[in-house]
Parts: sequence; structure tokens; C-alpha cells
Amino acid sequence: MSKRLFVSVDLDGLSDAVAAVQERFEGVSGLRLTDPDQAHVTLKFLGDTDPERVDEVVEALEIAVADSGVEPFDARVGGLGVFPSLDYISVVWVGVRDGAGDAELTALHEAVEEHAVDLGFDPEDHDFTPHATIARMDHAGGKETVQRVVETDDPDVGLMTVDEIRLKESVLGSDGPTYRTLASVSL
Repeated sequence: MSKRLFVSVDLDGLSDAVAAVQERFEGVSGLRLTDPDQAHVTLKFLGDTDPERVDEVVEALEIAVADSGVEPFDARVGGLGVFPSLDYISVVWVGVRDGAGDAELTALHEAVEEHAVDLGFDPEDHDFTPHATIARMDHAGGKETVQRVVETDDPDVGLMTVDEIRLKESVLGSDGPTYRTLASVSL
């Protein structure tokens, strides 16, 4: 049975701060908050993958990290945004501040993307925006509230040290996905 895999930088140590930002959206109709303990920046979604390929993927990630030239760095998480647009919201996110880790995350993403595509994974079809999803919109009931908060609030989530990327498995359950780390690759 295949595993649903992705490559991430986890927001270690920031779950309480993420939960505090999510409080702005408590009880908003149509909005489902994500588990703040699982907050992460996705560098690459790999999708359904044969478990026998995990070692090959980890090896490619090790090469990608080396190729990126990125050393451990601090990233400042904050601000709010949505995908795909304020008119049609499917995801609410906190971002990585410009000049505070976004360039390093982009370099990691580009290296991981290149090596994943070399392994036969599908290329991304959108630009990379370093972010961590904090809520998903199931219907537009509370859309105006979400729009107002995103346009007026600029929360500071905090500073995190990025010293590794992780290969994770997403296990879909009735309460949403749970994530399990399969491997970590140090910067």
C-alpha cells in the first residue's frame, strides 16, 4: 500500500503561538482549524509513493540539501494569507516574513523540487510561498470574517531555528490527517 508523503520544515516550538493566532478564527462558519502541533511549511508534496522508494527519496533529499547550500538559519513566522484568493478562500495560512528565512526556504524548496522531479514526481504547478496552513475553508459561511481578519491582522507567530527538513507521511483519518516523520535530513 502506498504512503502519502511530503517534505516539510516543521514549526517546532511554535504550536502555542499558532494556536493563539487560530483563536482569531474560533467559531467561524465553514472554517476548520488545523492541529497547531502539526504546523509545518511544505517544501514539496510527493503524494502517493511506494514504501519501497522511501530510502531513494531520503537519499535524494540529502543530495538536495547539499546542493541548496543552505546552512541552519532562523525564520520569522508571521502575517496571514489565503489561497487561492480573498474572493475564493480554501486555505488560511501564516507566512514566513520577507528577509527572515523566506530566501533559504525557497532555496531548499527549489533543490528538493529538482531532485523530486528527477525521481519522477510531478513538478509543482504554482509558485512557492513559504507558509503553514492554519485552517481550511469548507464553505463560505464565514468568508467575510476571514477576509476582515486577514486584511487587518498581522500577527507575529515567532522565530524558529531551521536545521533540518523532514520526510513525512500523511495518514488520513476521520479527524483529519496525522503526520508521521519517516526521516530527517540535517542542514
